[in-house]
Amino acid sequence: MDRMNDDRVGMRPGGGRRELSSEQREGLLKALKARFERHVGRHKGVPWADVQARLEADAGKLWSLSEMERTGGEPDVVSLGDTQGDHVFCDCSPQSPAGRRNLCYDRAALDSRKANKPENSALDVAADMGIEILTVEQYRELQNLGEFDTKTSSWVKTPDMIRKLGGALYCDRRYDTVFVYHNGAESYYAARGFRGLLRV
Repeated sequence: MDRMNDDRVGMRPGGGRRELSSEQREGLLKALKARFERHVGRHKGVPWADVQARLEADAGKLWSLSEMERTGGEPDVVSLGDTQGDHVFCDCSPQSPAGRRNLCYDRAALDSRKANKPENSALDVAADMGIEILTVEQYRELQNLGEFDTKTSSWVKTPDMIRKLGGALYCDRRYDTVFVYHNGAESYYAARGFRGLLRV
């Protein structure tokens, strides 16, 4: 399934409804299953039937996945080290999700800008979507399953100590190596978004 109707960050089809129509659910599940079957190396030993059963039992999780899909995240089930019995969907788009770029790090950073404010912040958008932003460790684990952000970068969850001093962390992959950098939390770029995960 391609991205749903509206690409704008923070905007939702249907005027803010947080549930999908039966047609939307069917289309989303079909797209997720097709991606799941194309990339078996990301989730060895995980049966799709179990994933689908959990999704069909939780309309809120399906809505969050539709938002990940709509904003270009190409979510897929991934095997990360801290799943705790959950199935974990993560944004697996080759580059940072196109519908979630030009965002500063958090609300405090957004409020601190006096001019040229971005439309929103990464943490606010993630919260609105019902997903978690990746930590540095989760980002590195994801990179073991493929090559991501070779031309873009993604905000990652920043330790409180760094954030209190005005900074925020982001990552990318260059020269077949994952790099972690810092920026002012209020900064934003056309080639930087964020990757999220959803536990099901």
